[in-house]
Amino acid sequence: MVNKMHNTIRVERAKKKITQAELAEKLSVSRQTIHSIETGKFVPSTVLALRIARYFDVDFNEIFQLEEDETENI
Repeated sequence: MVNKMHNTIRVERAKKKITQAELAEKLSVSRQTIHSIETGKFVPSTVLALRIARYFDVDFNEIFQLEEDETENI
């Protein structure tokens, strides 16, 4: 079972017209961390994911979605 997490951080950044570097500075992480999360190479900690959602003032589930394994029902 391999689940992936998708996110809409890039879309949310575009709405606010901010760069990865600007978001990283606001969240006290590196720009590379933001890039890795956006591209799905890195799954953020729960705390960081919640901070991202809070920054964009949206529900956690609006930004992060878990890709379900078709063979498994959760």
